[in-house]
This record gives sequence, C-alpha cells and structure tokens, in this order.
Amino acid sequence: MSTWQVIVNPSAGKPGTVTHRVRDALDTRGIGYELAESASSTDVGRIVAEAAAGGARRFVSVGGDGTANAVVDALMRQPWDQPPTLGILPAGSGSDFIRTFGFPRDLESAADHLSGDEIYRVDVAHVSGPWGDRYVLNAASAGLGAATVAVANKMPARLGSLRYSIGLWPALARFRPGEIEVTVGAKGFTGPALTVVFANGQFFGGGMNVAPKASLVDGLFEVLVFSGPKRQAFTVMPRVMRGLHMRHPAVKRLVGDSFSLRTTTPWALEIDGELLGGAPIDGRMVPGAINFKI
Repeated sequence: MSTWQVIVNPSAGKPGTVTHRVRDALDTRGIGYELAESASSTDVGRIVAEAAAGGARRFVSVGGDGTANAVVDALMRQPWDQPPTLGILPAGSGSDFIRTFGFPRDLESAADHLSGDEIYRVDVAHVSGPWGDRYVLNAASAGLGAATVAVANKMPARLGSLRYSIGLWPALARFRPGEIEVTVGAKGFTGPALTVVFANGQFFGGGMNVAPKASLVDGLFEVLVFSGPKRQAFTVMPRVMRGLHMRHPAVKRLVGDSFSLRTTTPWALEIDGELLGGAPIDGRMVPGAINFKI
C-alpha cells in the first residue's frame, strides 16, 4: 500500500507540539508517510503539486477545517485520472467536517482510521466571485456567518470551537442585514436576510448542526437562508446547535446543484472557517470528487 503525504499546519493545536504528535501516532501504528509542514495555502498548493508529480495519491490534512480546505483546494487543481484520497487528523479549533461522520476529534484516535482500505466518495463544492474562486469541502456562508468568523478569529485560540458561539453575539450587534437574491436550481429567495449557508456537510461554526439533512454524496447543496430582523437570531440560533431550526418560519431551505447570491449591501464570505472575498457569489457542486478515508 502506498504511503501517505501528510501536510501539517504547525500552528494548529498547542503550538510546537502537533508535528511531534503526528509522527508518534503514525510511527506507533506502522503507517508509512512523508511529512511536510505548511506555512500558508500557497505552501499547501506547492506541497500537493510536488507530491502528486511524484506519484502521491493519498494525502492527510493535519489541522482544522481551514487546513483541510487548503488541501482539498490544492487537490482539486491537479489533473487526476482517479479521485485522490484524503484523510484528516484533527488538530484545529473547528474540525466540523468530520463531525458528519461521527469521527474521533482527537488526533491519536483519528490516526487509527488511516489503516485499511475503507473510503467514502464525497462531493466537493466550487464557489467563485470577483475575488477569484475556491473549492469547498464542508460549508460556506455569507453575511452574519462570515461576520461571526471574523470576530471568532480574533479570540484566543485556547477557547477552541467556543469562539464561534461566543463570537456570534458581538457580530450580530454590529451586523447590518440586507436585501438578498439567492437562486438555487429553479427556486430562489428574495428579501431581507441575516445570513445564507451553502452546506455540503451538516455542521459548521464549531459544532452547530446547521444542515441536518445535508448529504456528502447526493451532488447537491443544502442552502439555508436565515431571514427576518436581527431579533429573530435570538430564537433561531439556539435551535441551530441541535439541528432543530428547520421548521422555524425564519429559515428557508433550498436544494440544488448550483447557486447564485446577489446582495444590495456588502456581505463577506467564509469558506470552511476562512474569510475569503464576498458577494456576488456563484457555486456549483462537483460530485464524487474526493475519496475520504474512514
């Protein structure tokens, strides 16, 4: 069996320890690997391109959702004849993608899943705008969701995923709702809104079950529009944690393999927990693009 190309975000988790933990976990289990540390998304792209040119087909992301996104974005830009395989060792503050699988959220337990041949073919989304384009593994959001990420990213890393649930409220206080037009397939929504989530996986924002009906294998987006005035957030958001918001009158669900979003006021965009560009935004789903190691 071929070795894994392991890509480590050295700033994930407790600084200065994650690379040592990865080596220990993989060596203890007799898993073959090549390891590289990444300093940025550009660095990840270089590592993936060089490894792919050398014949690598199996990759491991070590970090949070942002690191996994950088790896997937780089993988999707390579000319594969068959989908590459991705494994994830969680070491970041979010790690929402693996929650959909009920995966262990500690690095050492997750390393057990790198043995064997079990894989799960998953979809990957692609979004674009005037700012450029990016592939999406788990979820993207515009509006209040992105504003919350901006606040959370300024909080101490030791708070972990709590940064997102804490950051929501100061972000809400400053956020200005706007009129939006979102089209998903043949359906759409036009009106005032707080945020729009474009989901591939079920969870985002540090464990919020935002899209409980999402599937990683159906080739479709779950698009959730949170409409109405800001005060609606006080009743909707607590329900989102447990996935109990879908019947709330302020929540509009749209499903399709593509979308477009237009806004009358500037709305930021976050992709897998990383701020990147803003509206207008267009998206499409790429079915069965990645083999996820389970």
